[in-house]
Amino acid sequence: MQFLQPLMLWSLLLLPLMVIGYLWLLKRRRKQVVAFPTVSWILQNMTTPSPWRRHVPPALLALALALLLLASARPMARVTLPADYMTLIMAMDVSRSMLAEDVEPSRIKAAQKAAKEFLQDLPANVRVGIVSFAGNAQVVQHVTTQKEELVAAIDRFQLQRGTATGSGLLLSLATLRPEANIDLEAALYNPNPYGYGDASANGIAGGASGGARSLDAKPAAKQRTPEPPGSYKGGAIVLLSDGRRTTGPDPLLAAKMAADWGVRVYTVGFGTPNGFIPGYEGYSFFTQVDEEALKGVAKITEADYFKAGSAEDLKKVYQHLSTQFTLEKRDTEITALLAGAALLLVALALTLSAWWFRLGPPTANNLKIAD
Repeated sequence: MQFLQPLMLWSLLLLPLMVIGYLWLLKRRRKQVVAFPTVSWILQNMTTPSPWRRHVPPALLALALALLLLASARPMARVTLPADYMTLIMAMDVSRSMLAEDVEPSRIKAAQKAAKEFLQDLPANVRVGIVSFAGNAQVVQHVTTQKEELVAAIDRFQLQRGTATGSGLLLSLATLRPEANIDLEAALYNPNPYGYGDASANGIAGGASGGARSLDAKPAAKQRTPEPPGSYKGGAIVLLSDGRRTTGPDPLLAAKMAADWGVRVYTVGFGTPNGFIPGYEGYSFFTQVDEEALKGVAKITEADYFKAGSAEDLKKVYQHLSTQFTLEKRDTEITALLAGAALLLVALALTLSAWWFRLGPPTANNLKIAD
């Protein structure tokens, strides 16, 4: 639990002082009873409740005060609330490595089936767009709530050579946040236009020339104040890939751009270490998931990475994600909750006191003389 005004917690020191004062009053009252035997005789012969009951209302009032003092520090707690995600972009790898049959019937067929089931599990008001990437990236379905169109787009996937994971991520970011006017061409083709790390070392287009820029190249985009990673609640990206990047921007640099726009990128590594695709003249090519890159993308954007080695695993991953986009844990101020609980305790203390002790002067009904 966190507190917005932690200095107010010092006020809790009042509680032990109040307890000490309460005990002192009880002790003083006993001395007065002994000093006046007539009063003592009357008190002993009154029909009063069990001795422990007289301590319950003060205890409830003390607990109520503790809650109020705690509320004054404005506590924050992680609670599960309905998610605010309204738009999701599914970025899916359609490189030829998806032909591998280590996942039955094939990676691409299993991925298509799981993706379509994932769409059916999403709330009806969630808007979804689909981006595919291989040697380059393209939007195969613009953002929509029509699930029939989304399913048809998934069925239209065409496998191609190459794996441009970074391009798929950048295009997904531009599709998710069109109001940001992201210069997609600069991001895809300029050597590190936003100043993220060393472009030449990370294989972004143009890095082979040592960072030199031609005279007709576009200038770098203007610097902007980045948003906190994971702060954008209007949408998220789900990226599925089964291999390593072979072309295009570094996905880690693309992830840093997504993080600066506050967008979370949930990544899914699909396939097994034994996956291969047949090549020319009987040669086969093994294809393995670049888990380190996918984990890095998820970490940079304050999201999660999932490993799916089978069709059933992928189905479970998508089921988990559908829950993630329906409910989420969020830091929420619970001051009002504590204050409300304190008021209920005060009301309970007053009610019990009135019920047990019949507030008012002694009468023939509540005073009994010993025989």
